[in-house]
Amino acid sequence: MNTTESPSDFNNLETLSTRELLAGINSVDATVPQAVAKALPQLEALVEATVARLQRGGRLFYIGAGTSGRLGILDASECPPTFGVPHGLVIGLIAGGDTAIRKAVENAEDDAAQAWQDLLAYAITDKDIVVGIAASGRTPYVIGGLEQARRHGLATGCIVCNSGSAVAAAAEFPVEIVTGPEFVTGSTRMKAGTAQKLALNMLTTATFIRLGKVKGNKMVDMQLSNAKLVDRGERMLMDELGIAQPEAAALLQQYGSVRAALTGRNSLPGETGAGVVN
Repeated sequence: MNTTESPSDFNNLETLSTRELLAGINSVDATVPQAVAKALPQLEALVEATVARLQRGGRLFYIGAGTSGRLGILDASECPPTFGVPHGLVIGLIAGGDTAIRKAVENAEDDAAQAWQDLLAYAITDKDIVVGIAASGRTPYVIGGLEQARRHGLATGCIVCNSGSAVAAAAEFPVEIVTGPEFVTGSTRMKAGTAQKLALNMLTTATFIRLGKVKGNKMVDMQLSNAKLVDRGERMLMDELGIAQPEAAALLQQYGSVRAALTGRNSLPGETGAGVVN
């Protein structure tokens, strides 16, 4: 049932004040985490499948169109700096190519054959997993890509916001987060987009925690690419090792990452720091 296209529970939006508009949007958004919670068993299965493929040397691919495609690219682009993984490990593809990241490419999502061609450009193999992202659950680009991927032995998943969709039927590990009508009828960049972003956060964060990319609750493999992250790395070392900032800064400068600094510091003769990392 395509509830994302159902009429909004609000009407005459143009007559509302700014405060009324914001309160209405906020009240609708508040229902999203509840919808995500209902899909946790499905998300669990998708995470387990993703972990298994990455442990085998595979990669995680996202395919989507419009907002859904952009959210996949956003999640993929944030994995290397957050978890210190290679840029080619999580890859987001959007109908219409990179041009569509900033500007809509008309009719690109209606080409059911293009997603598989886009995936083939990355020498995709049966070690990989492909996750389709489509709020409606009926995007031909995503359906065709998932069907071909599954036919070639790849693991497949999806994140959709309607139940019983064609996208879900094409995926081995579907995640259906039924968000219902949008505040502005059919504007799935809103509530459905929020649900998809939450699910993507959960998918990659849980996956990389399972793969050992977090120590305790800290991003020990993050890339130290700016002053803020260097400061965060120093504070991690101070907390883990019980040392002062100057020593933490020196360790970070010496080893180049929080994990390497923790491992190196704890391997020195006579050192007994608290933050052993395996």
